[in-house]
Amino acid sequence: MSSRARVWPGKPYPLGTTWDGKGVNFALFSAHAEKVELCLFDSSGQREIERLVLPENTDQIWHGYVPGLWPGTLYGYRVFGPYEPQIGHRFNHHKLLLDPYAKQFYGSLNLRDEHCGYQVGHSNADLSFDTRDNAHDMLKCVVVDTSFNWDGDRPPETPWNRTVIYETHIRGFTIRHEGVPHHLRGTFAGMAHPEIIKYLQALGVTAVELMPVHTFVDDRFLTDRGLRNYWGYNTLCFFAPESRYLSGGDLAEFKTMVKRLHDAGIEVLLDVVYNHTAEGNEFGPTLSFRGIDNASYYRLMPDDRRFYINDTGCGNTLNLIHPRVLQMVMDSLRYWVNDMHVDGFRFDLAVTLGREEYGYDRWGGFFDAIRQDPALSRVKVIAEPWDIGPGGYQLGGFPAGTTEWNDRFRDTTRRFWCGDDGMLPRLASNLLASSDLFDHDCRRPWASVNYIASHDGFTLADLVSYNERHNEANGENNRDGHPSNFSYNQGIEGPTDNPAIRQLRLRLRRNMLATVLLAQGTPMLLAGDESGRTQNGNNNAYCQDNEINWLKWHDIPAEDLEFQDFVRRLIHLRSEHPVLRRPRFLHGLQISKTTGLRDIEWISPGGGIMSDHHWQEVKARCFGMLLAGDTGECFTPDGYPETDDTLLAIFNAGKTVVPFRMPDVRNARGWRCLLDTSQPQLAAGELLIGTGDDFQIEPQTVTVFALMMDEAA
Repeated sequence: MSSRARVWPGKPYPLGTTWDGKGVNFALFSAHAEKVELCLFDSSGQREIERLVLPENTDQIWHGYVPGLWPGTLYGYRVFGPYEPQIGHRFNHHKLLLDPYAKQFYGSLNLRDEHCGYQVGHSNADLSFDTRDNAHDMLKCVVVDTSFNWDGDRPPETPWNRTVIYETHIRGFTIRHEGVPHHLRGTFAGMAHPEIIKYLQALGVTAVELMPVHTFVDDRFLTDRGLRNYWGYNTLCFFAPESRYLSGGDLAEFKTMVKRLHDAGIEVLLDVVYNHTAEGNEFGPTLSFRGIDNASYYRLMPDDRRFYINDTGCGNTLNLIHPRVLQMVMDSLRYWVNDMHVDGFRFDLAVTLGREEYGYDRWGGFFDAIRQDPALSRVKVIAEPWDIGPGGYQLGGFPAGTTEWNDRFRDTTRRFWCGDDGMLPRLASNLLASSDLFDHDCRRPWASVNYIASHDGFTLADLVSYNERHNEANGENNRDGHPSNFSYNQGIEGPTDNPAIRQLRLRLRRNMLATVLLAQGTPMLLAGDESGRTQNGNNNAYCQDNEINWLKWHDIPAEDLEFQDFVRRLIHLRSEHPVLRRPRFLHGLQISKTTGLRDIEWISPGGGIMSDHHWQEVKARCFGMLLAGDTGECFTPDGYPETDDTLLAIFNAGKTVVPFRMPDVRNARGWRCLLDTSQPQLAAGELLIGTGDDFQIEPQTVTVFALMMDEAA
């Protein structure tokens, strides 16, 4: 039978592979290709058993239908066209290419010279042409059956103002948990284990934000040093889950994880990387997009299209201005929502996604596409609001419906608790969800994602234990990682047996997380911060697939177990008090009918309202945030108004005791202490203070009080 007879015309939509029970349709976009060959492999992936030309090209979609193929079929593409890097074309049919829409891969990929389209080491560099066949050592795409029994799955749909995000890593979170069977550790199945889910529920978080799970590549410069791309921000395909996280190689494992987390009331958010790919710059490998249609998939320099625009710092920038590339990203997002049932996304370097030819545009094509999409407009969307291109810092500059990682909150909170001057007005603004940045276009306070630590930088424990980064294990002579961490080691660099320093570090950790959980906006915790996880001072542990990144589950010191309990109390406190998670920005305009207080009042240590003099005092370290509990701004999940206690949170970053005059409020009979970071074991209500009385605020402490009203009021 001829190749032409073997392949039917098929259809140009949908892109990727579609199994209909009788055969498989193949569809691949390439605007500049001259011919596309489909390569089929045996079950070992080592032997090519058939090569078929896709017979049709409709609207730049190459397509064909092969009857008799089944799920499990292994395949790849060879794409023919000009190799002219100066004008943007890098076709090389000697290289087996991966389908950008593949939903699963077979095998493993170790980058070698033969995966490059040019001859590595040639005097003409990337202008040379490599004729070696790389198929033997290349991943193979797998035709999959995407069916799954989702009966009974109910996404939690947690309102933003009740959301508490827990950023974690699939492998590092479970790899050392003795309650998880050994063969499931470090996988999606491990994340779905009852022991893990029970822990997350007890902690009180409502969503896990998983670091990249799309198929990614270990950079060659890392593997040459015996390291790996542990974080995974080096995406190779936007549809396929990373195979190293599949314990048995079955896609249903990811779906089962999502379903079990949903059953526990926990949402699943994915950290996704659509700003660049694993193919790097002009000296990178040819694995997929570059060999399929380099000039369409990537943004190239206008004066010399041999080179890539690098707004990401990773060698290339995906060209979302192109309608087919934008379609691929949107198809990917919809796949993860509709087929995988995830609840939202955190977009890495999201400024890149909003770049048009003229620069960043918050109303650009990508954001418009999400806002109008029936599925994507309903899920949680979180932006990392920067990249390294021109005008790359855009905190507060994203459209309505988007939340943003607020690094200003992170840095200000760190500096306040480190004792820097002039931090009071900055912290006060951040405690109100940075309304100066986010209160526009009818956005809500939850647009600000508040955090003290994330995967990128020091852990919470390291923030109070190290002055300097210690990234020697990365093999870059400690030059990598951000040099400004706003950290302080309390006098000794790294671990210490000094009991006074250990206790101070614990208190500062409590202070920082209390600041996150008491602020308006959306709180986010880094996995392990609740139990003292350290990276030994490494603030850029992207390549450390070892104890530096893995969570410790057993033999945790007693002080860190107590800290876990404190974090649970904090999260519970936020959950129980809607005044801490208001649905609207606070500007002191709403008045309590019961107390006469405004919705937000700033209190000086003297018990009165903060004056301009107080705010301008650069050495001031102590102030109070008073939130009136019955100003009509809080609602139940069903939409009914609800009242709350009036809360007073006092922040003292100074190193001395501060006599604080408790506000004298009408119709009130006193204040009961809910939380004191200097006395973490203090039970709520155990300490009572009268209105107008002085209370001694301990150094470097956060204390929270609830107002007790007269019964007649």
